[in-house]
Amino acid sequence: MRKKLGILISGRGSNMAALVEAARDPACPYEVALVASDRPDAAGLVWAAEQGIAIFAHSPKGMPKAEYEARIDAALRDAGVEAIALAGYMRLLSDDFVQAWHGRIVNVHPSLLPKYKGLDTHARAIAAGDRHGGVSVHIVTEELDAGEVLGQAEVAILPGDTPESLAERVLAAEHRLYPRVVAEFLCPKNPQS
Repeated sequence: MRKKLGILISGRGSNMAALVEAARDPACPYEVALVASDRPDAAGLVWAAEQGIAIFAHSPKGMPKAEYEARIDAALRDAGVEAIALAGYMRLLSDDFVQAWHGRIVNVHPSLLPKYKGLDTHARAIAAGDRHGGVSVHIVTEELDAGEVLGQAEVAILPGDTPESLAERVLAAEHRLYPRVVAEFLCPKNPQS
């Protein structure tokens, strides 16, 4: 039986779309049960709805964080979600929310963690003179971008790269890596004896 995945987005949802596309394969161990957003105008919600996926959108403006997260939590649980993938979700989750879903939230981050936690990862990698940027998929914990890394992909930093040109290539790597790592996370392969 396929596991039910919830995806949280804030914008266009290109990583969400990569996860949805991967789930079309009957061999994929997950199905996308809900796409939720903190921005009712997020372009990714329109795309998800066009694919027949349930959506939830609610702005947190004017609402205590705990109340807002309780609404998202209820929507995820009502959809039968077993694990959550963050896909460009631009809000920090509270410790209480992370604890409620302990070990069941993953995130895709545009750097080779533990390097460059937080924002502006591409500019920071270029400024440091790194030869590679990249992407990491990790378990979400209470500490920002500090959970166990489940998978990474390196992306070469080319002469003349800007944060924007590097970001474009890293995003393509994200689209390949994230669905594979989420599938492995939800259905670990047992070692053969």
